[in-house]
Amino acid sequence: MLALLRDGERYGFELVKELSDAELVTSEGTIYPLLARLRQDGSVDTTWKESTQGPPRRYYKLTTEGKSALEFFTAEWKRFSGAVNGILESGGAR
Repeated sequence: MLALLRDGERYGFELVKELSDAELVTSEGTIYPLLARLRQDGSVDTTWKESTQGPPRRYYKLTTEGKSALEFFTAEWKRFSGAVNGILESGGAR
């Protein structure tokens, strides 16, 4: 989620659609609670903006804390995925 907000603010349904298109989520019911937790822990901030199509939309953007969390997660993911790839490629043999 944090990576999707790296380049700027987005509204919730945009995030749901992108994750759905990437086959990473199947329902809005999993995304909005996550966004609420990220907001509560200070990783994202929100603003309401009027919409030309319907009610106002809540937009999410990374905070300084969110950017730091994303940097940490990215480093950890690279380390973890590199280790898993190494095991898969070697068949676990050393």
